Amino acid sequence: MTDSLRTERLLLRKWKGDDRVPFAELNSDPEVMRYFPRTLTATESDLFVDQIEQGFEENGFGLWAVEVDGRFAGYTGLNKTAFETPMGSHAEIGWRLAKWAWGHGYATEAANCVLRTAYALHGLSEVYSFTTESNTRSEAVMRRIGMFRRTDLDFDHPNTPGWWGIRHIVYRASLPKE
Repeated sequence: MTDSLRTERLLLRKWKGDDRVPFAELNSDPEVMRYFPRTLTATESDLFVDQIEQGFEENGFGLWAVEVDGRFAGYTGLNKTAFETPMGSHAEIGWRLAKWAWGHGYATEAANCVLRTAYALHGLSEVYSFTTESNTRSEAVMRRIGMFRRTDLDFDHPNTPGWWGIRHIVYRASLPKE
């Protein structure tokens, strides 16, 4: 398992206990959580961190905490999707950053690093990402990191019945051919 990854401006690392408070703040921000069914309570946020740490144990990869100049900014990483999708069993790349970290290219920089790691260290040959149809900011990150739209795999998220954002669009990246 990789404990940390570095980019030019970012540190992607295992989670620390003092990440939980800023992460709970991030998850309770309605603007950050705009494309999720709802904000999270501090308890739900802590449970999410527990799940992230369990994912590292089970898969050897997960959602790394992202630091910018020593400040917790959110996460970027890989996750195994735990519900049925048209992609079948797969690894998903995802990110969630605090508002102060938006607009600086951090999500793209971190996600590019994660994709390289997915191929080089974890032996993955493909990675997917998905979001609600209207989340154009995340969709732009997907395109910037070289992912391609797969309209044939779009789906209604099974854990969000009745939510306005139930329809999800899918992007895919695959190991570059040499």
